[in-house]
Order: sequence, then structure tokens, then C-alpha cells
Amino acid sequence: MLHRAARVVIVEGSPDEVESADLARIVVTGDGITDLARLLAIADGGTGDRCLCNGWPTIMVHGSDGGLIACWTLHHQTGLRGVGECDADLLDGPAVTEWLAERGLTGSREVQAELAVAQAEAERRRMRWVRAAPAGLAGAAEDVAPPPGRDDSTSSRGLRDAGDRLAALTRHRYPDGIERIRALLAWAGIPSRESTGGLKWYDLAVQRQLLAEAPDLVLGALAAGPASPVQLDGAAQLFASLEWTGTHGKQLPEPLRSMLIGHIQATGTDAMRFRMRHGYYGAEPSA
Repeated sequence: MLHRAARVVIVEGSPDEVESADLARIVVTGDGITDLARLLAIADGGTGDRCLCNGWPTIMVHGSDGGLIACWTLHHQTGLRGVGECDADLLDGPAVTEWLAERGLTGSREVQAELAVAQAEAERRRMRWVRAAPAGLAGAAEDVAPPPGRDDSTSSRGLRDAGDRLAALTRHRYPDGIERIRALLAWAGIPSRESTGGLKWYDLAVQRQLLAEAPDLVLGALAAGPASPVQLDGAAQLFASLEWTGTHGKQLPEPLRSMLIGHIQATGTDAMRFRMRHGYYGAEPSA
């Protein structure tokens, strides 16, 4: 199609936005079309899938008569739509991104830079979680939260199996229920202070272990001795989960309830305070 093209218009937006005068655009002719054809090389066969987003930028290929020959969109800087029944994999998506940026269409490169920052922070968070594993569990934790690029890092079955192995090893290394639960609560408290918010799949592996324990044993573990701040963070996270409240309710026994409320009021995050204000742990004690 590009060999037949006389002009290619690339617009920094999705197909339904290409008429907007506010969007950056470039017009490619002559040798530039040859360069673009080389950069847009794709893997044969396609992915079999179609991305749910509209994609951008939009690439409109015009013939010598001015008519539109093709309209393509880039997806996540790795795929090209419009050349077949499904998205096609670009052989060198980053090269396309740089070529566009050199010609003033910097949106793709800016998105990639933002993603790189987010991925770096995700990796730092993963490592904080692995390093916080109770003694003897770091290796199994690494299997639950494998680093990017490992063959099993995207296999849901592999991650479930790793979670089962972690739970079995935890019970083996910490046969005493009170000691085990206190260790798990401290580990479960790690995500409470993460700026990215929410629980990752590996955080849930710890929460599932705590939910599998007898609730009276969990409450007893917190009453067995002074709890550290991170253990209280873990308890607040556990007792606010829908899995816990849906089975055991929101009300906690005293003095645990007042202790958690005091901890959250003194040092809790905004997310902790939000959950507390909206009914977790029962009504707040009167001032």
C-alpha cells in the first residue's frame, strides 16, 4: 500500500479525532514514505487479538489521485491495526516512536517515558515486598512475584502454584499459629504505605494466607503481645477487606478496635482513614 502512496498524513490522535485542528500532524511524501514503509514492517500472521482502545496516532495513506488507500492506527507503540483482521506486531515499535518524535509527533515517546517510570516504580515496589518476607520465605516470595522477563511471570497458573508453595512453606517454617500470623501481618502491612495504592497479586497471596487462618487465632495473635506499627498496618488492611468483613462482619472486639482506630488516627494514610470513617471496625469511639 505504501508503494502506491503519494502522500501519508499522520495525526496525533485516534481516527475519530483526525479532523481536529488542535492535533499535531505531519505529511510524509517521497523518500519519507520509503522510510516509513521500512519502519512499519510487521510480523506475519498477526496477534489474533484486537486492542480495545481506538489507537493513535492515525496513519492515513493517500494515492496519487488523493483518495484514501488505507487508514491504520498504532497501539501501545507495539501493534498496527488496519492491515488485516487483527492487530499486527511491529518488528521495531521503538524505532517507529523515535521516527515520529523526530518529526514533531512526540506523544508516543512521552507515553513510553511515563510507562518506563511506572515500570521502574513497580519493580521497586516488588522488591520492597520480597525483602519484607519473613525469614526463610524470600525465595518462595520471589516465585510469587517473579521479576519481569521470567518465563512464568505472566502465567496465572504458575503464580497460583507459587502462592500455594509459599503458603505450605510458611506453615512449615512457622508451625506455631501465633508466630505465623504475627509474621504474616507484618508482611501484609507493607502495601498500606505504598504510594501507588491498591493490592498487587503478590500482596493478595499474603492476605489469602491470613484469611485461611481461624479468625479467633488471628485476633488472639494481635492480643498475644504488643503489635508493631507494621503489624497494625497489616491488621487494618486485613480487617477492612471485603473477604473478612463479608464473613466476619466489621465489628472488632475491644481493645483491638480502639487500638486500630488510634493507630490510624495517629499515623494512618488517607486510604486507611477513609475506610475507618465509612464504617470499618464499627463506629469510632467518642472523643
